[in-house]
Amino acid sequence: MEINAPAMWINEVFAEFDQAVTSSVHWLHTVGGGFFTPFFEGISILGKAGIFLILLSLALMIYRPTRRFGTSMLIGIAIGFLITNLVLKIQIARPRPYSDPNSLYYKLWLTVNQHTESDKSFPSGHATVAFASMTPVFILGGPRAKISALLFAVLMGFSRIYLVVHYPSDVIAGMLVGIFAGCVAVLIARQLPRKWYAWDFKRKQRTVGKHELTKNSPR
Repeated sequence: MEINAPAMWINEVFAEFDQAVTSSVHWLHTVGGGFFTPFFEGISILGKAGIFLILLSLALMIYRPTRRFGTSMLIGIAIGFLITNLVLKIQIARPRPYSDPNSLYYKLWLTVNQHTESDKSFPSGHATVAFASMTPVFILGGPRAKISALLFAVLMGFSRIYLVVHYPSDVIAGMLVGIFAGCVAVLIARQLPRKWYAWDFKRKQRTVGKHELTKNSPR
């Protein structure tokens, strides 16, 4: 299996770190006898292609009280996607941990339902989208929102290591990209016109509905 120079450098620099963390995380699978696997599979599904988080951000954008959250989240997801999926993954092209059948990762991967991914490994797209969407919530939200956002993002990254579809260094890189994207998104969202945050979609729909009713009513 041919590996390009950037991926080879990352493999060498983070070799001991990645193996130590992955082995420690896999200990949870060993102790639980696979009990935690469905939970982390479910968490991981929530980050698949960012669909769930995109829909969540769009839903939050509908209502004025949560529009700032949804707007920042969607912008963060877009920025994170551009950096991770359209630049770093393509340029670095690091193979997945399970791609080498002679590695420790492959043996661990066989024990956790053997999930496969179609793209490259570095950085983690799941970690990127999780932190890109949750960083704005952490910045803008109250104490409960901060805790929930942080917990969700951390669990997302942890799940990718648990399922052996990412090296820990992939997850850390995705986390850094996501935090950066989320912070930039908040700055951009703060520059948007106030009209955007004051717009009442429900009121607009009611107004349109009344107008249509008046227009179509018998005279």
